[in-house]
Amino acid sequence: MRPVRIVVAFAPGGGTDILARSLSARLFAQFGQQFVVDNRPGGGGNIGIELVARAQPDGYTLLVVSSSYAANAVLRKTPYDPINGFEPISLLSRQPLLMLAHPSLPVRNVTELIALAKAKPGALSYGSSGAGGIQHLATELFKSMAHVDILHVPYKGTGPAMNDLIAGQIQMSMLSIIATLSHVRSGRLRGLAVSSEKRADAAPEIPTIAESGVPGYSFFGWYCMLAPAKTPRSVINVLNAGVVSAMQSPEIRNRLTADGSTVVASTADELGAHIRAEIAKLSKLAADANIRLEDSR
Repeated sequence: MRPVRIVVAFAPGGGTDILARSLSARLFAQFGQQFVVDNRPGGGGNIGIELVARAQPDGYTLLVVSSSYAANAVLRKTPYDPINGFEPISLLSRQPLLMLAHPSLPVRNVTELIALAKAKPGALSYGSSGAGGIQHLATELFKSMAHVDILHVPYKGTGPAMNDLIAGQIQMSMLSIIATLSHVRSGRLRGLAVSSEKRADAAPEIPTIAESGVPGYSFFGWYCMLAPAKTPRSVINVLNAGVVSAMQSPEIRNRLTADGSTVVASTADELGAHIRAEIAKLSKLAADANIRLEDSR
């Protein structure tokens, strides 16, 4: 019995990678078959996503991807069909992004960050998981609503962006709460705000961006699992049942809850509808806020 490959389109260490590895371990326990995570970063996620789009539709190559998938469909010319190029399996989780600053930056909240950015236009820099990704889109929306100029530095995933933020190579970022909350707890990073409309249960002491000087701001990230188009429905049904069961296990649910995420295991059809709705929503957001891929420098 050959192993099932779960492709993650970003470098190790980010929220997508963390979730995929937790899920693969649980799926191995359920199916008695090895599930191997294969990191394929680059192109804002498009390299790994295209690899899965071209794979045999036999259930042995799967994709765990973040909401950057929808952002790519809006901001990039993708080498795959984001709507019809995949078979949805299940929505996995939903979580806010966490606005972070290096401890050396002389700000302790979003209001002070906005004041500093306005005093020094273009002097601050933020990192993201890649140009055209959800972190890029979320921060560009913040910049538009707060009327500030902060330089975008794209990386090949949350992990590399987080490492450079910890090292002080960039001053701030809006990254996955799953990957970064532990670094806030340790003091290596400063948590300024969460992107959701309500405070995260895992970190109620951290305010929202909306209550910190940018009224109306709200942004969520999510993760899902996809298979290549034309994967048989019988295979999708087996995978969906296994994934939903794994996501609802205490091991995964408790870990995600502690990291600020909410399990949202779904049917395949629900995920398909969710992706179409997210692409439509982000298309309007990008148009209204005049967000373009060329904003990345």
